[in-house]
Amino acid sequence: MALMTTPVCDFGWQAPDFDLPATDGRRYTLADCRGERGVLVMFICNHCPYVQAVLDRILRDCRELQTLGVGSVAICANDARDYPEDSFENMARLARARAFPFPYLHDETQQVARAWGAQCTPDFFGLNAHGQLQYRGRLDASGREAAAPDAPRELFAAMRQIAETGQGPREQTPSMGCSIKWRQEG
Repeated sequence: MALMTTPVCDFGWQAPDFDLPATDGRRYTLADCRGERGVLVMFICNHCPYVQAVLDRILRDCRELQTLGVGSVAICANDARDYPEDSFENMARLARARAFPFPYLHDETQQVARAWGAQCTPDFFGLNAHGQLQYRGRLDASGREAAAPDAPRELFAAMRQIAETGQGPREQTPSMGCSIKWRQEG
């Protein structure tokens, strides 16, 4: 498990579309996931201890972001052959058990993760209403363990700002987590 951090936010980067299957039996595009004031796209997985440490906070923040007109979606791109806990069936099991308030999509070919430049789990992409990147930072000060309950909610605050102004904060701390588990060719 290699620790990775995300690159600095490329403000205004236009997010590429996707069309992926979800654990609820539907397919979703980026437009399907957008709220009227933006969208949070998260690359996560089931097995990563960094994701597990903050999953409750992700669910809380995404529920609150819905009330601000910000949609959310999670994508798992890990190679399930080498990481069976991240299989589509296990993704569906987790999404049901935790009542995910957003679609949980499977990027089996890893083409979407590559197109987006995803680096780690969790990797957060906060887009404004025009689909332009405005946030590429962390959820909060959590790492392999959850931060203190009163830790500043950096991702939530950034997405609220994006919903209100269309612009993300200029100061952002990169997210960190496990590397995306890329499929080995051959």
